[in-house]
Amino acid sequence: MRAIVLSEKGGPERLEVADLPQPGPGAGQVLIRTQAIGVSYAETQIRAGTLPFPLPLPAVLGAEAAGEVVEAGEGVDAKLLGSTLVGVTGGLGSYAEYALLPAAMTAPVPDGVSAVDALAVAAPGAIALALLHKARLDGGETVLVEAGGSSVGTYLVEHAKEFGAGRVIATAGSAAKRDRAALMGADLVIDHSSPGWPGELPDVDVVFESVGGTVARRVLDHLTPGTGRMLYYGLLSGEPAAVTAADLMERGVTVTGCSGPGWAGEVFATHLPAILDRLAAGTSRAYVDRTLRLEEAAQAHRLLESRAVTGRILLLP
Repeated sequence: MRAIVLSEKGGPERLEVADLPQPGPGAGQVLIRTQAIGVSYAETQIRAGTLPFPLPLPAVLGAEAAGEVVEAGEGVDAKLLGSTLVGVTGGLGSYAEYALLPAAMTAPVPDGVSAVDALAVAAPGAIALALLHKARLDGGETVLVEAGGSSVGTYLVEHAKEFGAGRVIATAGSAAKRDRAALMGADLVIDHSSPGWPGELPDVDVVFESVGGTVARRVLDHLTPGTGRMLYYGLLSGEPAAVTAADLMERGVTVTGCSGPGWAGEVFATHLPAILDRLAAGTSRAYVDRTLRLEEAAQAHRLLESRAVTGRILLLP
């Protein structure tokens, strides 16, 4: 099968087309013939070596895929054979014509929905729904969505008021992304390309923290004392959030880490089917900037690193 292999960390040119043996599914896995493959900004950081991630080389990057089930491993319902599923690999392996997915981290693509649209919404939309449920908004809170033009941030901005937010503040680094965040319901949009942007914040009740590093610590200063809460789910800066227990005690606020196996199980068992149902019903949308051929994976990474895209970039095998 054709696959995109990373043999050495570095620039996008390190992503090369190779012929590899077709993998076989283990217990609890399905093998799909991919129809659409997701590319994320985090994968550009993994490729470059700027994001902490265990990566035995050579490796096939890619965590998201949709396609037809061609083999089912032990313990997987044989009725899935021939069906079209969308899900995640658990970390690696989707930049290829065939990919292995844990069956428990997949969901059927609804009738009338394309594999491209299903994949575009699946993981980011499911994560956003999980974050909104975890925030337990009770009505009227001011929420901050960092990177409101990112794949997850888009759905947080779009659905925050539906879940009870009273005011939505978003950040974005380009004019196009700021304009889109405003169109999608953000009441205030801040340019986070300015180093001093946290100083522009009013008091906020809930922060969806995706940047990490020192930004998280500076945003903490604007959380409502006593009841403020930060949901920490991303590392766009490539650095962990610089927040200490002493910072939390001083302000009486909370930080909830939204990651790990338990979190992934909740996201993909509960919220993945829910976001696909929303897509089929027209209450959530798929945001696709463009599709590229599998062999154009390096170009996909360049586009993501340019921060100029305003939707998902997907590979087609």
